Amino acid sequence: MTLKDQHIVIVGGSSGIGFAVAEGAAAEGARVTVASSDAARVGAAVNRLSGTASGFAVNVTDPADVARAFADRGEIDHLVFTAGDWGGPRRGAVKDLDVEAAKGVFGVRFWGALAVVKAAQGLIANNGSITLTNGMIAHRPRPGASVSSAMAGAVEHLAVGLAVELAPIRVNCVCPGYIRTGVWNSIPVESREEQLKAFTKGQPLPRIGEPDEVAQAYLYLMRAGYTTGQVLKVDGGMAFA
Repeated sequence: MTLKDQHIVIVGGSSGIGFAVAEGAAAEGARVTVASSDAARVGAAVNRLSGTASGFAVNVTDPADVARAFADRGEIDHLVFTAGDWGGPRRGAVKDLDVEAAKGVFGVRFWGALAVVKAAQGLIANNGSITLTNGMIAHRPRPGASVSSAMAGAVEHLAVGLAVELAPIRVNCVCPGYIRTGVWNSIPVESREEQLKAFTKGQPLPRIGEPDEVAQAYLYLMRAGYTTGQVLKVDGGMAFA
């Protein structure tokens, strides 16, 4: 029930939720490796982390690059995937949908996650774990977001399927709600807090979550040796708002 001296690889760990997971794991004495598509951001993240942190750049949309990146990675105790992008048409009516472009919504969060699991699974300890990431759009679909809802739901089902296939390696999924990450930087700073309050006002916890709060779910799932095939919502109660 401890992460001390364990090797944890976090793909998407250079910022946002992934970096918060890296910080939390490092604070418990884990040996942390962060990965991202941007080598400069990886270097900056490693510099911010204490202890024996390391990192590498990888393009998760390129299976050959993923295989290269994990070829000499050594044994992994826990693999966490928090990488995401905003590619493809995330909003829009089905009648206007460009089906080919819509495939891009799955590129990083689903196919990228699967490519990483394929490349890393042989390195993961039998008592280790994999934790994927989806989003509450899977449970609270919105008009014009059917593709995003489908992608997020597919990640959940991937986690459940992998939990059966890769046992005894444990596979789970974290489903964050509104979390304060760089995704909100597109909102003008002078109105950002008001808009975030409007998004969350109907929740039992009417505020945006912080990265270190949702990171606790990932840390728990790494430690929880009898938990597999689960989806853990960290959403301020959005699911039943």
